[in-house]
Amino acid sequence: MGHNKEAHPESHFRVPAIVNALEKLELSPKFRGSNVIELETFKSASLDDIASVHTRAYVSGLEKAMDEASQQGIIFIEGSGPTYATVDTFQESLVAAGAGISLIDSVVAQSKISKSPPIGFALIRPPGHHAIPKGPMGFCVFGNIAIAARYAQRVHGLKRVFIIDFDVHHGNGTNDAFYEDPDIFFLSTHQDGSYPGTGKFDEVGHGDGEGTTLNLPLPGGSGDAAMRAIFDEIIVPCAQRFKPDIILVSAGYDAHVLDPLASLQFTTGTYYMLASNIQQLAKDVCGGRCVFFLEGGYNLDSLSYSVADSFRAFLGEPSLASEFDNPAFLHEEPSTRVRQAIQRVKQVHSL
Repeated sequence: MGHNKEAHPESHFRVPAIVNALEKLELSPKFRGSNVIELETFKSASLDDIASVHTRAYVSGLEKAMDEASQQGIIFIEGSGPTYATVDTFQESLVAAGAGISLIDSVVAQSKISKSPPIGFALIRPPGHHAIPKGPMGFCVFGNIAIAARYAQRVHGLKRVFIIDFDVHHGNGTNDAFYEDPDIFFLSTHQDGSYPGTGKFDEVGHGDGEGTTLNLPLPGGSGDAAMRAIFDEIIVPCAQRFKPDIILVSAGYDAHVLDPLASLQFTTGTYYMLASNIQQLAKDVCGGRCVFFLEGGYNLDSLSYSVADSFRAFLGEPSLASEFDNPAFLHEEPSTRVRQAIQRVKQVHSL
C-alpha cells in the first residue's frame, strides 16, 4: 500500500474497504470456496507489456523518478495535474497491470473447459483509464485495461476486444490508445462536462478505427433508468454487431449518487444490474470471457457495497441494494435529455 497520499481521494483505503465488505457479506473465498477464487500469486506486468500501450520514454522516465520520490516522499508526476507518486508507485503499478493480465490468462483457461467461465475482477489501484500513452493523468499511472486488451490479442489471439467504461469520468486514455484500431471497440458512458472534458458524441474513432469508439456523455442527474435504457438500446446492439472475442470493463463506481466527485445518480442496484447484464452479454457474444477492472469510486461505503453487489450478481444471487440504497437521496432523472443523448448516439452510430 505504498502508493498513497493522505487526504487524496485515490487513497490506500479503497481496496481494503472493498475486501472488508466482501468479508462482511460473506462473498470471499473463505465463505464461497471454489465459487470465488482469489489469485494470490501472479507476475507483475513486464516492461514490454506496459510498452504495448505506453511509450518507453514515459516508462523509463517514471522508473527514474522513483529516486526523487524516495527522497521527497511524495512527488507529483503530471505537471499541474493531481497524479502523485511515492517510491513504491512504479512497482505497484506493474503489479496492478499484472493482476489484469493474470485474470485474462485465468478466464481464457476456464473458457476452454466451461461455457460459463467465472468473471474476472481486478481489485487494483492505481486506476488506469485516464493514463495516456505518453504519461500519467487523472490519478492513473498505467492503462491497466488497455494493457490487458493488447495482451489478450497478442498472447491469446483474442483479436476483437469490446471495452465498456461506466466510470463517471471519460476514459480518455483508453479512448486514445485505440482510436485508430478497428479491432478494439471502446464504449464510454460518463457525465457530460466532467473531468477531463473529453468524450464528446462526435469522438468516434479515426481512420481504420472510425466507428469503433462510442462516447455517450450523460446529463448530470442521470441514474438507473438511464443506464437500463443505454444497456438495452446501445451496449447490447453494439456488442452484437461487433462480435467480440472478450469483453473488458472499466468499472468505475464514482457515478454513485453518494460519490463526492461528480453528480450522477447511479445506485448500488444500478451496479448490480450492470454486472448481471454484462455477464449475460459475455455469455451471449464471446463464450463468457469477461474481466472487470476497478477504476474510480471515492465514497468508501458506496464503493465497497456496490462492488460487493456486483459480486452477488456474478454469483446469481439477489441484490442487497435495498439494504444500502436510500431513495431519499435521489432526484428525478432528466429523462428528456437522456433520451436526446441516446437518440443522438443511435444516429451517429447507425443503431
